[in-house]
Amino acid sequence: MDTKELIQQQVSENDVVLYMKGSPDFPQCGFSANAVRILKSSGVDHIFSVDVLQDPAIRQGIKEFSDWPTVPQLYVRGEFIGGSDIMTEMYQSGELADLLKKPA
Repeated sequence: MDTKELIQQQVSENDVVLYMKGSPDFPQCGFSANAVRILKSSGVDHIFSVDVLQDPAIRQGIKEFSDWPTVPQLYVRGEFIGGSDIMTEMYQSGELADLLKKPA
């Protein structure tokens, strides 16, 4: 399975996927920590996370997959949502909570 196929499988098979630096328990950058904090504050109990620092192919591949240059990147039910800044805006407006509560 190539990197693009792996990423497609991950975002298709998991409701909430966060490509980040580090893990939800030990984020390795402030933006990733912010993304995890937002998701937990929004009531997300299970985050399928992928540590891009562990795999250079995923680190580059996710940027190409989404056509988004930075990490973290959030996917909800297969849809690319955005990075830390977009997550923050959506969280503050209540839009993210609404998106996360919608049935699959």
